[in-house]
Amino acid sequence: MLSKQILFSIIETPRHPRLEDLYARCGIQNIKLPSIRKANAKLKSTLPDIVMAEFIYAYGSNYSGVHISNLDVFLVTLLKYQANTRVIVIVDKSEREFVDKLNDIYPIHAIFQYPVHEAEIEKILLSGSDK
Repeated sequence: MLSKQILFSIIETPRHPRLEDLYARCGIQNIKLPSIRKANAKLKSTLPDIVMAEFIYAYGSNYSGVHISNLDVFLVTLLKYQANTRVIVIVDKSEREFVDKLNDIYPIHAIFQYPVHEAEIEKILLSGSDK
């Protein structure tokens, strides 16, 4: 029997969709993480097959100029440990244009803009590693 796929849900805002039932129906083990820092720490013990995270653009923060978003450091670390993880990003319409900059650095499997529809996410989850 194949082992369950592991998904990291990086939930940094209340807006992040709660899809636990969907993950269970798809046979995916969901690991909820409240921050990028916790997700980076978890990579030391668990490598995810899928990551579901919000993209938050780094407007004028200490990241500006060097980093594009909240996900940069995590994705670089992820690449070091697990190059074939499917990364699914959720983004607000106002920040959608900036995701492409991140996608140039780290391949993003799917990008969803709010509002997120569970059926669309399910298609991506069930599609395997095909884009």
